[in-house]
Order: sequence, then C-alpha cells, then structure tokens
Amino acid sequence: MTQAILTNGALLEKFLALETRVWDAMVLGDRQADEHMLSDSFLGVYPSGFASKADHCGQLQEGPAIAEYELSSACLRCIGNTAALLSYRASFRSSGSADWKVMLISSLWEKEGGTWLNTFSQDTPETGCTMHG
Repeated sequence: MTQAILTNGALLEKFLALETRVWDAMVLGDRQADEHMLSDSFLGVYPSGFASKADHCGQLQEGPAIAEYELSSACLRCIGNTAALLSYRASFRSSGSADWKVMLISSLWEKEGGTWLNTFSQDTPETGCTMHG
C-alpha cells in the first residue's frame, strides 16, 4: 500500500503547501489558522517533549513564535489514499532571537472528513550525522 518516496512533483508540492500554512501561522501569530491545520488528536514529539494541539497552538498566545523560516530537502511517502508522511529540513529563527536552528521534521498528514490535517510531527535537531547503510 505504501508508494515510492517522492522528491518532486505536484503531490509533494501539495503537502509542502499544507505544511507551509502551519509555518506561516507561526510567523503571523495566527492561532486560528494553526488550529485549523491540526487534528484534534495532534501529537508533537519535540526535543522539549510531547505536545498536544493545545500546546502547539498555545505558543501563539503571545503572538508570533517564528520570525522567519526556510524549508528544503523535502520528500513525501504516501500511505494509501488517506495519509502522507512529509519529511524535510527546516531552518528557522524564533521570534526575538538572532540564532537560526535547523530541524529535520517528519509530519504526518491524514484525511479526516475530506480535509487533510496534520496529526503528528516529530522535530529532530540536525547534528551533522549521516546515515550509513
């Protein structure tokens, strides 16, 4: 049921556009837009610990959480017709900080009631390690 991993094309662009809406909400401090993109059962796995939808959206209570960002090295794994795993590299600067961080992110999107929602995200700090296989 799992298809090949896509590194380009319209389907990858579709999920990158969805993911970008989440990042844009973080830049704009738009809690409502963030809530709209996440499933009620959203689970985030971050270096700081686990996060629910309320936690993710709550970081926007005081305004923007991200000052600027860039997404790169994206790939997509489709899981049937109702789920897709988007993995990519995110470089970003938090609001109020001059320092850039780099995370490798895997974001699960699932179709719920005809709408694609982000149900899971895991952020892993990039450390410069390479895979050997």
